[in-house]
Amino acid sequence: MEVISAVVKLLGGLAMFLYGIEVMGDGLKNSSGAALKSILEKVTGNVVMGVVTGALVTAVIQSSTATIVLTVALIGAGVLSLKQAVSIVMGANIGTTITAWIIQLGAIDAGDNWFLWLFDTDTLAPIALVVGIVLLMFIKTKSAKPIGDICIGFGVLFIGLDLMTAGVKPLIGTSVFESFLTFLTNPLIGILFGLILTVIVQSSSATVGMLQTVAEATAAAGTATISFAMAYPVIMGINLGTCVTTAMVCSIGTGNNAKRTGVVHIAFNTIGTVLFMIVMSVMQAMNIFGSEFWNNSIDGTAIALFQTVFNLITAIVLVPFTGQLVKLSTTIIKDAKAEAPRHPELLTLDEKLYISPAMALGEATKAVAAMGAIAKENMLRGCSQLMHYDESMNKEIDADETCLDQFADASDGFLIGLSKVIETPAEDRQLDMLLQTVPSFERIGDYATNLVELGEQMRRDGASFSEGALKELEMICAAVNEILSTTVAAFTNDDDALARTVEPLEETIDDMVMFLRDRHTKRLKNGSCSVSSGLVFMEALTHLERVSDHCSSIALMMVARHNEAILANHYDYLRELHAGNQTWYMDERNRRREQYITPLKNMSK
Repeated sequence: MEVISAVVKLLGGLAMFLYGIEVMGDGLKNSSGAALKSILEKVTGNVVMGVVTGALVTAVIQSSTATIVLTVALIGAGVLSLKQAVSIVMGANIGTTITAWIIQLGAIDAGDNWFLWLFDTDTLAPIALVVGIVLLMFIKTKSAKPIGDICIGFGVLFIGLDLMTAGVKPLIGTSVFESFLTFLTNPLIGILFGLILTVIVQSSSATVGMLQTVAEATAAAGTATISFAMAYPVIMGINLGTCVTTAMVCSIGTGNNAKRTGVVHIAFNTIGTVLFMIVMSVMQAMNIFGSEFWNNSIDGTAIALFQTVFNLITAIVLVPFTGQLVKLSTTIIKDAKAEAPRHPELLTLDEKLYISPAMALGEATKAVAAMGAIAKENMLRGCSQLMHYDESMNKEIDADETCLDQFADASDGFLIGLSKVIETPAEDRQLDMLLQTVPSFERIGDYATNLVELGEQMRRDGASFSEGALKELEMICAAVNEILSTTVAAFTNDDDALARTVEPLEETIDDMVMFLRDRHTKRLKNGSCSVSSGLVFMEALTHLERVSDHCSSIALMMVARHNEAILANHYDYLRELHAGNQTWYMDERNRRREQYITPLKNMSK
């Protein structure tokens, strides 16, 4: 009965430990998401800097798997090259060792020292749980939630460790436990055990934590203990076990470079393990450091130290061979002969980025900005086709329109999924803006094809615009091109000041459309313009006006993100602007009217 109770405590403690690591890791990722995105995106071709970055990021988010997931997603987004990704993965192995050192806080013996008492986990864990519960249950803000998760995760992690220790103690000295230790005397079995356990648990940090717990418990009992000779093969097996998780992450729904990253990680850890096993076996056979070093019991601190040294030395030895590892991966994973995507910048939305909502939001914003640039280019082509139809240009326009439609469809699912993991109010507003901006850019693309269809209709009917109508179309197309360029530039550069200049130009375009409709109606009445070309002209004005309306909507959403009053009531804000009560607005509108309305009025009819 005592054994069964011990096993239940051991498994319950393991469950709490795993949950604590998960919750704490999620809190760390969410609280540092923006900084994490910035750090990873700034990785250069310098392999050493990549290794340092990988180590730091993993130390912060407490998961090498999470770092590799983000790296794989950034490869797909075109932010990182394969070589840069490989260096980050190498560093992730080093960064993951920080968890073992955090766990060793539980081994602090405070005694009567008040300073050490503060860092004793028997003190820290309950305090962390109390702070976490207060933040989650009483503060209840999105900004407080990540910090609350970190505190809760930290507390649960150490309570789980204590429960695991309580479960291990009754098992020490049993025949089953002693048989288990006998098995570990074989280094190959030790490696296999560490590998299998890590694959099952899906966390190298948790597996090392379990090993530390058992080692501490056996060392305290003073009976059959885990020696250094038993422990080091298990630690190497744990490192190999992480490769299985990486292989799964890198092979599901990703491109070739992502798969190559998985290959390099496997090769890196396998080569490191083989080399280290050879060196350690030779050292043990030659009894270097003495028999006590190899056969005496090992504690959790020594396990953490060896794991750090092992990963650090492996990285130092293999970093100079990064190029060869990359070549190996490209040899194993060959490129399929396929046509390169027309706009790879639109193919960057990967759900793996959800692991860091801030990074996912940043990549989505960049992709939507690229969408806007494509829509703007197509609108320019559409205006050209309306006035000077050239059938050879249609293929380019249709191809880009297809890209815009496909991106709009893909982004809907991605952004809705992202909304479920967004943590802060600022990120939530940014996401709202993206959800409304994508349909606007998609519709602008549609209006471009509508102009192409009108140009094609003119050619079929053998109709043509009068010289005056062509000049007017050139003028309003120039205004629409400018408002689109301003909108896309403001969105791409996150420039709210530039976004504010969109509305005066939009109102000017509305006035241009009204003026041109009146003038064109007179041309139709006096017979200086054919009915067929006249109807096309009127319809073209409608499409161009709607393009400027969508630009206004995008700019308004940008400005509203940072202004509660505008966010609460868009219409009052626009009504106030149009009423002429804002000096800056009237100055800008008058400038635009002088730029576009005055030349129109001076044109011959």
